Amino acid sequence: MLKSWENIKMYDLTQKLSHLTPPWPTYEPLQIKFFKRLSSNGANGQLITTSNHVGTHLDGSLHFCTHGRDIASIPLTDLIAEGVVADLSDIAEDYGIYTSKDIMDRVEVKKGDILIINTGYHKYAWDQPEADEVRYMVKHPGPTREFSQWCREMEFKWLGVDCGSADHPMNTKIREWAPRQAAECEQYFQDKFGKTVDQVFPPDHYQLMHVDLFPYDIIHAENLGGDIDQVLNKRLLIGCYPWRFEGGESSICRIVAYDEA
Repeated sequence: MLKSWENIKMYDLTQKLSHLTPPWPTYEPLQIKFFKRLSSNGANGQLITTSNHVGTHLDGSLHFCTHGRDIASIPLTDLIAEGVVADLSDIAEDYGIYTSKDIMDRVEVKKGDILIINTGYHKYAWDQPEADEVRYMVKHPGPTREFSQWCREMEFKWLGVDCGSADHPMNTKIREWAPRQAAECEQYFQDKFGKTVDQVFPPDHYQLMHVDLFPYDIIHAENLGGDIDQVLNKRLLIGCYPWRFEGGESSICRIVAYDEA
């Protein structure tokens, strides 16, 4: 791995953040205003109001687990470690399912890694030429319980995804909020797997990437983007930099990958 900072190349895997960045559906967006200006007050100053789930952000275990760690309690050795960026964009499709085998077929994964998954859906993010907010948030691929169980076995420090959620959108409340897309997914699952959405995601599998993993402090970052296409299927040093946020259930963050130039 990295031996000298002189030869280090840094890749920013963070999505741009502004008042235009869509939050996860129903969450508060980022709101910003100036309360002082350089011309009248001698300095620029801003106030922001936001939820923690806007743009690139780290979900803390407290987000889904009452006894979970807050953001300030995550050790730096968990936030910054070796990991891989697995490129699944060649198989990704609307409402698709990916598996642990799909990851292992493409990159060597080690126990205790950081795992970042590139579905390719970052190309539909709000700041991209192909921007499509509904496709990005409501139609991206995701995993089943097979995958969450594998994540527990692998004891990943954290996972990252380049789309709206680490869970399949139809295994979240979006399934109720978006009946047209839910019907599309129902037809897709019937054609692809010969199963209904209820059979693929029964009630006790609900939001499994959160519910199954956060009690074990296997958390994830969502809405990655930036330079992600430059580091596909590579082993890197990866760092996630949230606020040192006492009581924080999640946090907007910066994610950087480091490689030898």
